[in-house]
Amino acid sequence: MRDAGRRPKAPELSFCNRRQARHGLGSPFFQTAMRARIIKDFRFEAAQTLPTLPSTHKCTKMHGHSFKVEIAVEGEVDPAIGWVYDHAEISRAMKPLMELLDHSYLNEIEGLENPTIEYMAAWLWKKLAPQLPGLAEITIHETPNARCVFRGQF
Repeated sequence: MRDAGRRPKAPELSFCNRRQARHGLGSPFFQTAMRARIIKDFRFEAAQTLPTLPSTHKCTKMHGHSFKVEIAVEGEVDPAIGWVYDHAEISRAMKPLMELLDHSYLNEIEGLENPTIEYMAAWLWKKLAPQLPGLAEITIHETPNARCVFRGQF
């Protein structure tokens, strides 16, 4: 017979389960597998020439851009943490590349002798893919109105 006024003792919850219950993360929505894409932006200034163009094209002359690079990583959301990937890992992988690219003459960087945004995106992909599991897309903005989206297909 049950004691009047006494509630049965609730099972002990782990820290993660207590957190999920407190924040509503234990709902059916969060119990199914969930994929997401995170994107981190980087900016750098650099000069370039595009030597393979006809000599009459304005981009054969040295010029510069304020580049914006978007690095997208995609994968399963870890239900214990609530994210796909740590943005800090993307920053760590990009740091040496940003140091190399920022305020440089891109044509002098090995692999960027003809630094079109298409080749720059492929160059970044080759450098980042081994370090960033789930790398899905690299977008390079050359101007506010011109960009290249690269998804790792050569």
